[in-house]
Order: sequence, then C-alpha cells, then structure tokens
Amino acid sequence: MTMKDADGKPFDGDKSYRLTVPGSPPVKQYWSATVYDNSTHALVREVDHYSRASNTLGIESNADGSVDLFLGPRAPAGKEQNWMPTKPGARFEVLFRLYGPEKALFDKTWTLPDIAVIP
Repeated sequence: MTMKDADGKPFDGDKSYRLTVPGSPPVKQYWSATVYDNSTHALVREVDHYSRASNTLGIESNADGSVDLFLGPRAPAGKEQNWMPTKPGARFEVLFRLYGPEKALFDKTWTLPDIAVIP
C-alpha cells in the first residue's frame, strides 16, 4: 500500500499518474491494483471502477510484458482499459496485491516501481 507518489508527495485526485507493472510478476494466479479514498480508507465512491488486474478483460500489455496502469481524473486517450479513476479534490491511496505470490516477491528479486506523476 502506498499513499505517496515517486516524489514522496501525497496522491492528489486532480493529477494523473502511471504505475508500470514489470513483466513476469511472481504470481501463480493474478495481480491487482485498487484505489481507495484516503480519508475513509474505503473504495472510492461514485466512480465506474476502482481497480484493474492482470485478469481484467481487455487490459493492454506492453511489448515487453509490462503493463502501464493509469490513475487520474481522466483516462489517457486510448488507455481506458488500463485506467483507474480518481476523484478530483480528494486524496487517495493504492493497494497492490499479488495472489499466489512466488519466491521472487519474498526475496525481492522482483520489485514494483513507485507510482509517478504524469507531467
């Protein structure tokens, strides 16, 4: 779980962010990323969806097997399947889960990068 971006600043629902999930994540089942309201620690309300996972229908992978996830008030053009909406004016936090984690997670040979602001 994280409440801050790659620069150490709290997530801001007015800004756009990217999380690149590296290819070949160490899972037997699937991974997921979920956006929560920072003030309540509950799911973000009044949005169409609050999470994306490796088994989300239509999610797009990059040529190297990585997946770019986008978080923000609007989806980047053509990236709607990989987007999680945030509420403008609200802070949020992100929980990344690995279902059926494998050794590379525990020995830290596979790591998840920080979530970065998209300028």
